Amino acid sequence: MRSVAIRKIRPYLYLVPSLVFLAIFTYFPILYSLYLSFFKQNILHPQPVFAGLANYVDVFDEKLFFTVVKNTFFYAVTSIPVTMGLALVLAIFLNEKLGWVRNIYRVVAFYPTMIPMAAAGMLAVWLFNPGIGLVNFYLKKFFGVSTIEWLYDMKWALPAIVITSIWKNFGYFMLIYLAGLQNISGELYESADLEGCGFLQRLRYITLPLLRPTTMFVIIVGLISSFQVFDLVYTMTQGGPADSSNVIVYYIYQYAFRFWNIGHASALTVLFVSALLIFIVFLVRTVERRVHYEV
Repeated sequence: MRSVAIRKIRPYLYLVPSLVFLAIFTYFPILYSLYLSFFKQNILHPQPVFAGLANYVDVFDEKLFFTVVKNTFFYAVTSIPVTMGLALVLAIFLNEKLGWVRNIYRVVAFYPTMIPMAAAGMLAVWLFNPGIGLVNFYLKKFFGVSTIEWLYDMKWALPAIVITSIWKNFGYFMLIYLAGLQNISGELYESADLEGCGFLQRLRYITLPLLRPTTMFVIIVGLISSFQVFDLVYTMTQGGPADSSNVIVYYIYQYAFRFWNIGHASALTVLFVSALLIFIVFLVRTVERRVHYEV
């Protein structure tokens, strides 16, 4: 009996280190933020003072909050589809029989993913520099576009961050799609060839339907990462000019570590995490009905 009990408990013991890590660094901060969101605590009130829902009311009373939410959604809506599309095209290309050249292309495409996000942001600052940056140089040389003040123009600061994010993340999504493509049986493509199907027909009726589980995973990962964008904003624009590139996580950082308004920042965190969880659950339940997990 004792040996049977040990065998039943043993699998759960292997999970203990991960559960402890999650409890300390994920679940406890979330619960503690929820607790702090009900208190006023800032430079004027060093000692926490219970305030009920006052911090949440203050959040919705600020016009900047809605600007930040709009910027965050703009970043997500523009960066995720383009990154996914580029990653899928490259994955399909690299899945072809290219011999040893394929490995070189994989490394080149994946290399931006290996660069730290802060370093990528600093590199982008130089690339988008209006005077010496390569982006303006090539735009003017090949398209005759006049100088754009990328990081200093309210219209172009956030698009510059989006472009940098696409360049930084498409290699990661490409590898995920490549793994999904290699799990599709080659017999399906052979049968399609015998039936006289072309590339577009194989793509529409075989590749894309069987990649739906991979696509759903990529969408969720991309959504979470896009809503958590911070490094690029911090290194490239710091939310400027005039908060035109400010996003939700950087907004929380400002209240917590610049204005030292811990209660307000905690309320923002709770709202952000809750909205993200609701959105992901809705997305999974909506998309999962159209997902094929096996042939």
